[in-house]
Amino acid sequence: MKAVRLHAYKAPPTVDTVAEPEITGPSDVLVRVGGAGLCRTDLHIRDGWFAGAVPVDLPLTLGHETAGWVHAVGSAVEHVAVGDTVICHPNISCGLCQACRAGQDMRCAEGLNFPGLTRDGGFAELVKTSARAVLPLDPRVEPADVAALADAGLAAYHAVRKAVPVLQPGGRAVVIGVGGLGHIGIQCLGALTPAEIIAVDRNSEALKLAEHCGAHHTVRADGRHVDRVRQLTDGAGAEVVVDFVGEGDAIQDALGMLATGGRYYVVGDGGTLSIPTLQLVLGELEIVGNAVGTADDLAALVRLAMAGQVTVRTALYPLDAAGDAIADLEHGRVRGRATLTPSAGV
Repeated sequence: MKAVRLHAYKAPPTVDTVAEPEITGPSDVLVRVGGAGLCRTDLHIRDGWFAGAVPVDLPLTLGHETAGWVHAVGSAVEHVAVGDTVICHPNISCGLCQACRAGQDMRCAEGLNFPGLTRDGGFAELVKTSARAVLPLDPRVEPADVAALADAGLAAYHAVRKAVPVLQPGGRAVVIGVGGLGHIGIQCLGALTPAEIIAVDRNSEALKLAEHCGAHHTVRADGRHVDRVRQLTDGAGAEVVVDFVGEGDAIQDALGMLATGGRYYVVGDGGTLSIPTLQLVLGELEIVGNAVGTADDLAALVRLAMAGQVTVRTALYPLDAAGDAIADLEHGRVRGRATLTPSAGV
C-alpha cells in the first residue's frame, strides 16, 4: 500500500510503498482511510519537536486525524464490523488504568500510543488502531468530511467545553487563529454557549471564514488588535480567550485581551508563556492547557456535526499530493483543514 513516510527529521516526507498492517491482537481494528487531516503538529513532528520527549524509530507514517471504513477486526471486536464507517480517537489507550476508566484517554498510564507520532498513522491506505479508539459513524457520512474532527475538532471542543461554565449570557469569548482548529472552535462556542464571539486573525480570508462560522466580530491582527478587542468589550476585556496559535505575539496578546477573572485556554503550542505573578494574582487570571479531548468529547462533537451545528471546511488532496498539502499549510494557503484522501470513494 502507499503511505506518507518520514525518514529523517527536518526532511520532506515521501510517498512510499509499504506492507499492509495486519491484525495481530483480539482488539485490533484495521481502517481503510477515507480521510486523514493534515495538522500543524505533523509539521512539528517532521521538524523533530517531539524527538526528545517522545522517542520513535524512523521511518514513520504520519497522520493522526483519521476516518474511514473498517477493513478487518480482531476476534474480540463486537461494536464495529467490516465495512462500517468510523472515526478514530488519536490515542490508543489501555482502557484499564484509572485515567482510562475515568474516560481520560490522553492521560493513560501507558503514555502516548499515538498513530502518526509513536506508531504508523493515517497518511496511508490502511491504518491499524484498536477497538477502544474507533467510533461508529452514520454510513452516509463521507470520512474525508469529518476526519479533522478527530484532532482539530476534538482539541477545539475540549477547550470550549471547559469554558462553558464561564460564559454566561453577555459574556465574551475571543478566538485567536481561525485555521483548522479555530473555525471549529467558533462553531463549538456558538453551539454550546451564549457568548459574543470575537475572532482574531491576520488573514482577511480567515476572518471571512470566521464570519461564516458564526463569529459576531472579526478583528485583523495588525498591531492594534488588542486595543480593538478592548473596545469591543467596553474596555473590560473578554471572560475567555481561546488561543489556537500558542506562539509568537499571540500569547501576550491573549493575556492583554483578558478581563479580570478571565481564563486563557491555550490550545496551540510552540511558544513560551511568561506572565508576572503580580498580574496573575491581581487579575485572578486562570491559564488552562488543552491537549486532545476524550472519547466522550469526540462522541459529543460527532453528534454536533450530525446535527449540522459543526462543519469542517476542508481542502482535499490525494495521497500522492501530500507534499503540496504540506506546502500549502506552511505558506498559509489552506482555509480550514487540509485533508488527504488515500482511499476516496471506497
